This record gives sequence, structure tokens and C-alpha cells, in this order.
Amino acid sequence: MLKTVKFLLLLALSLPLLAEALPQESAVPGGVVILPLAPASTSRPLVRYENKPVLVAAENGLWQAVVGVPLEAKPGTHEISVSQGGKDKTLIFTIEDKQYPTQHITIKDKRKVNPNQYDMERINRESARIDVALQHWTETSEVPFDFVWPLKGEISGLFGRRRVFNGEPRKPHSGMDIAATSGTPVQAPAGGIIRGTGDYFFNGNTVFIDHGQGLVTMFCHLSRIDVKDGQKIEQGEVIGLVGATGRVTGPHLHFGVSLNDERVEPRLFFPQTGP
Repeated sequence: MLKTVKFLLLLALSLPLLAEALPQESAVPGGVVILPLAPASTSRPLVRYENKPVLVAAENGLWQAVVGVPLEAKPGTHEISVSQGGKDKTLIFTIEDKQYPTQHITIKDKRKVNPNQYDMERINRESARIDVALQHWTETSEVPFDFVWPLKGEISGLFGRRRVFNGEPRKPHSGMDIAATSGTPVQAPAGGIIRGTGDYFFNGNTVFIDHGQGLVTMFCHLSRIDVKDGQKIEQGEVIGLVGATGRVTGPHLHFGVSLNDERVEPRLFFPQTGP
């Protein structure tokens, strides 16, 4: 009996770490596509999409590629490259069309719509810092997908909406907005490492959490930041307070999810019920 228990324990330790339930799949621009790759008893495959590394997790006995689809992706066939055991292959998947609605927003601070030259120099410096945070790749065999909502509140801005500021078209909304009063605590949806904090022209006080393998969450417009770069945090830990910094019309949290450096629908990582 003791030998049997020891054998089962060693067997369990030899298996790949299994991820929590994967995100919901939505094969549209700004969505997530999940592609089975190989038995989880084999070595973890290396996957790339549009020349970027892709998260690979084990679920239901299989290695699965968890692919973030760009918001600007065109409908039709797309492909990922897979390398495993010295062999390469290509997998094809299909993206369906999705038309996101348009949102018209009035911003009182005209410079937040049409920045001056000094503002643009600052914005360019900040964009480089943001890219570093969102493109960071931490190699890990266990990625937390069991997200909890960062706070409770009404969803005031949906992901993907084409935004028009003061009558001028701008980039689509790359996250979701959750309305809350200033000072409301914001908690980490899952464990990870802080990969950047700062006060940005558009985003205001911002925190980035690296959850591993290119999965990064982003929290903007905070009134206060309570964490430091490089700090390890646990799920539910307070990272800051809701505010109205940056380009806003009122206090709220802009919450974003980046996967293989593509901004994707945050709600795919949560239960169906809202915050």
C-alpha cells in the first residue's frame, strides 16, 4: 500500500502543472482562440502568432495554445507556428467578423484630445514604457486564469468600442471601464508581479501586473498606487484606489487584459456575472 501511494505521488509530481479553467473562447477581433496542440505528457510546445510568443497551458490532458486576437484582425484564416521536439508545424484557425459600436465622448481638457508638441514628446516616452510592460514575457508553467473582479461597480465602457472624442475618431477602447467612487480599493484579479507603475498622460496613475507567459493586466486612472515595480502580489491584494487621473470624464477604473501583446476582451477571463 505504501509503495502504491509513493508511486502515485511521484507520478503526480512528474506531470505538467495544470492550469485553471482557460478563458472563454471568442474567435473574433479582440477575442481569444484556444487551440489543442499535443498530449500534456509531452514537452510543452513553443507557439508563435504574428511573430509573437503565445501562452501555452495544460488542460484536460492536452497542451493548449491560448491566443490573443488583435482588435484590428481581419476576418478569415489565421495561423500559428508550433515547434515541439525538433519538429515544426502550422495550425490554421478562423476569425469571424465583429462590428463594435461607436461611443461619442466629450472631453473638457482639449489637450487630452489634441496634445501639443510638449505633450507628444511625453506621450512617446510613455508609450515606450507601456510597450515594455505589455511585451514582457515571464516563463512559467502555471498561469492563473481564475480571475476575480478588481472591484464591484457598473460597467460604464465596453471593450472594443470605436471612440469619438469631441467629434474626432480615435483608437478603439482597449479595455473596459468600471464606474466607482474615488478611493474605492482596486484588487489584483490574480497573482503576479508588478511590471510597471507610473503617471501617464492618457492613462493617469497606472499599474501593470505580469501573470506569466505574456498575460498582463492593466489598471488606469488610479488616484493612488499602493504597489512597487517588481513586487510579487497575490490574488485579491489591493494595488491602488479608483481615481480620475489622465483622460477621463469622471472617476472610474479602466481595466485591460493583454495576451501575446494584444489587447483582448477582459470579460472572457471572468465568470458570466458582472462585477
